[in-house]
Amino acid sequence: MGIKEEIYYAGGPHRGDLIFNLLLGLTVVALPLTVGAIVRALWLRYRITNRRISITSGWMGRDRADVVYSEIAKVVTVPRGLGLWGDMVVTLKDGSRLEMRALPNFRDLYAYINGKLSPQAQQKSGANR
Repeated sequence: MGIKEEIYYAGGPHRGDLIFNLLLGLTVVALPLTVGAIVRALWLRYRITNRRISITSGWMGRDRADVVYSEIAKVVTVPRGLGLWGDMVVTLKDGSRLEMRALPNFRDLYAYINGKLSPQAQQKSGANR
């Protein structure tokens, strides 16, 4: 029998990211951004639990990355879309980085993740950014 996990957030990127990039797609210059937003909306899913962060992505959602909180060294957020959604970069102890783009309620998610980190990682992450 497995260990039960409490899901804090499960879902995809913010809808505003797709809408904003579709509007930008009306210009030829922003077509790559529009394609990226469509791919994110179709196949990117986040799952944040009390034990780990899971990201399902890639073509048809075939790639999966799982990170336990004890492996996180630093978390940084960047607001986008007038602060309605944001990006989060999770830096692991081995130096690799995991990007989460267009997270809805990213400030609440940052506070939740930061609460699960070690005191050293919390200090490196700093205040809610």
